[in-house]
Amino acid sequence: MLLRGANAVGYTSYPDNVVYAFCQQAYDSGIDIFRVFDSLNYIENMKLGIEAAAAAGGFVEAAICYTGDVTNPNPNKKYSIDYYLDYAKQLVQLGAHALCIKDMAGILTPRAATMLVSTLRAFFPDTPIHLHTHDTAGMGVASMFAGVEAGADIVDGAIDAMSGLSSQPCLGALVSALGKDKTNLNLEVLHILNQYWEIVRHQYQPFELGLSGRFAEVKNAYALANKLMGDIPKVTPSSKAVGDLAQFIVGMKLSSDNLIENASTLSLPNSVVEYFQGALGPPPGGFPEPFRSNVLKGRPLADGRPCFEGRP
Repeated sequence: MLLRGANAVGYTSYPDNVVYAFCQQAYDSGIDIFRVFDSLNYIENMKLGIEAAAAAGGFVEAAICYTGDVTNPNPNKKYSIDYYLDYAKQLVQLGAHALCIKDMAGILTPRAATMLVSTLRAFFPDTPIHLHTHDTAGMGVASMFAGVEAGADIVDGAIDAMSGLSSQPCLGALVSALGKDKTNLNLEVLHILNQYWEIVRHQYQPFELGLSGRFAEVKNAYALANKLMGDIPKVTPSSKAVGDLAQFIVGMKLSSDNLIENASTLSLPNSVVEYFQGALGPPPGGFPEPFRSNVLKGRPLADGRPCFEGRP
C-alpha cells in the first residue's frame, strides 16, 4: 500500500487515531507492505505513518521524495546529497525496514541514480533499497539500470504496453538490459502477458486526451508555481497544489509580481491556501515570503504538525 504519512490515502491530514485505525484495517484485510511517504519530506508526518504501519504489523518501506538534481555542483543547492542522506538516517532511526527513492516526477538521471543509491548503500549496507520512477522524461530504463548497478535491490517497471510517459519504464527493456544475472523474470512469459495488455491499452486510447494549444504556457506556469511555493517536492498532495496554482496563473494571465502583490484579494485555489496555512506541514527550507504572508492575510495558521491532537 502507498501510504501518504499523515494524509493516509487522502488529500488532507487526518487525526492520528484515524491513521492508526486505517493501517490496522488495511493489514487485517491483507496489506502487508506499506510504502510510506510525505509529499514535503516532513519527518513528523513520516513518523506517524511509519509508527502506524509498524504497529499494525506491516513491513514499512519509508520513501524519500526526490526532487532537484543531486549532481548539480552548486554548493548552495537545497536538495543536496547530504539533504537526502540526513533524511534517510532519520527514517531508519524511526524504524523503517526498507528505504525507497521515490522519483515521482521522472527527473532522476542515471548519474543522479548512481550517486544517490551508492551513497545510501554505503551508509545502510543491510537495508533494502527500492528505486521508483516515472518515465516522463524518457530516462526511466537508463536510470533504473544505473540504480541496480549502484546497489538498488528493487526497481519498478510497467508491462511494456502500459509503460512509458507518466507510467513506469518498460519492464521488458529493463529485463533485457539487466540480463539473467540480475533478474529471473522470463522475457517469453512477459511477451505473453503483454499481448493481453496491448489489447486493453487499445481499448482506452480514445480517452488518452492530452493538453493542446496552451501546453507550453502550462509548463512554464508550473515551473513558476513551484518557485513561488518554495521549490518543493511535488507528489500527491503537494503536486496538486502546485498544479492548481499553475492552472490559476494561466487562466488569470498573471505574472509573478501580479500574483504576489494581489495574493490577498485573489480567489486562489483552496489547495494553495491550505498549503500556505501549513495543512501539509512545513516545506524544506520554509515557506517563501512575502507570498505566504500576502496569501494568509486574515487567515489562520496551523501550529505544529496538522491534526497532532485532532480527533474525528
